[in-house]
Amino acid sequence: MKSDQVIVSFRGVRKTYDGETLVVKGLDLDIYQGEFLTLLGPSGSGKTTCLMMLAGFEFPTGGEIWLDGKLLNKVPPHKRDIGMVFQNYALFPHLSVQQNVEYPLTVRKMSAAERAERVNTALKMVRMESFAKRYPAQLSGGQQQRIALARALVFEPKLVLMDEPLGALDKQLREHMQYELKSLHEKLGVTFVYVTHDQGEALTMSDRVAVFDKGIVQQLDTVDHLYEAPCNEFVANFIGDSNRLRGTIEQTQGDFCDIRLADGTRVSGLNVAKAKPGSEAIACIRPERMKLTAMAGSDRPGANALAGEAKSLIYFGDHVRMRCGVREQDECFVKVPLGTDALAAFAPGAPIALEFAPEHLRVFA
Repeated sequence: MKSDQVIVSFRGVRKTYDGETLVVKGLDLDIYQGEFLTLLGPSGSGKTTCLMMLAGFEFPTGGEIWLDGKLLNKVPPHKRDIGMVFQNYALFPHLSVQQNVEYPLTVRKMSAAERAERVNTALKMVRMESFAKRYPAQLSGGQQQRIALARALVFEPKLVLMDEPLGALDKQLREHMQYELKSLHEKLGVTFVYVTHDQGEALTMSDRVAVFDKGIVQQLDTVDHLYEAPCNEFVANFIGDSNRLRGTIEQTQGDFCDIRLADGTRVSGLNVAKAKPGSEAIACIRPERMKLTAMAGSDRPGANALAGEAKSLIYFGDHVRMRCGVREQDECFVKVPLGTDALAAFAPGAPIALEFAPEHLRVFA
C-alpha cells in the first residue's frame, strides 16, 4: 500500500555518456514507499538509464539520488539493498532454481537455516516451490521470470527494480503475468519501480506512471488521470490512441477555446496549453469519446461535430473501429461497441458526423 513517505528521491539528476548529449536532463522525481511506479517511454527516452542509475549500474553525471535518506551516488550495487529483475532474467544456468534464489543470501553470509527458510518462502510466493531442483534450461519463459522475481525478493529489499521483465513472453502469458505482478505487489507492499515501453502494461499495473521523452518526464500522474487528462500532445499520442485535429485558435472563454479547422469547421475544446487567439494548435481526442452519426448527403453536422465519410471497419474482438475520412485532416478512428445495429448503415463512402463534448477535446499549442 502506497504511503506518503518518500523512499527514493532524484534531485537534478543528469546523465551523459559522451560529455555532450544529455540522456537524462535535470530529473526531479520522488518515489513513495509501497507504490508501483512505472517509467514509461519510447526507446532512447532515458527511462532505462534512470533505472540503471538507481540500481547502481550507472552513475549520474550530476545531481543526487537518495534512497531512504542515504545518498547513493557512489554506493556500489551490492550495497544498495535493491532487488533487480532483468529482461533476460539473468539466471545462472549452472545453478538449480533453489541455488539461484539462494545466491543473494549466500553473498550476504546468512546462515544455512535462514537461507533455506527464506528460499522456501520466496518460491511459495511465486508458486514455484515444486521446481526447486530444476535448472533454468528446464523452465519456460514465464517460470524463469517467476524465479528471477523470487531471487529479487528473497533478501527482503527496500526496493525492487524491473527492466522490461515481461518483454520476452508471448502476449497471453505477458498479460497473465501483469496481473500476477500487481497481485504480488499488493500482497507484499514492497516498492516496485518498473520500466517498459508498453502502455498497456503501465496502465494495467501502476499506481503512478512517469512518461519519459528526450530525457525529460513529460507527465507524472495516476493512470486514470494520465489517460483522461494528458498534459501535452506527446503524452496524448503515446498513452492509448488519439485522433488529432489541426487548426487555429479563434477565441478563448475561460478554460475553453474555439478552433477553426482548415475547412472552416469550428469546434470547441479544453484549452490545456492556455494558447492565445491566432495560435496554431493541435487538438487530441480519444476514439471512444467520438459519437458516430449517419448523415444524408445534404445534411450538415451539428454543434461540435466534424463532417466526414466512412472508410472501413476494423474488428478488434471486443469492439469495432471505424476508419473515417475528415476533410483536410488526418484520418480519424472511432470505437464502436460490438452489436451496434447502426454499423450496417456505415458502408464505405457513406457520409457521417463525428460528435464530441468540448471537455473531451484537449487543445495543445
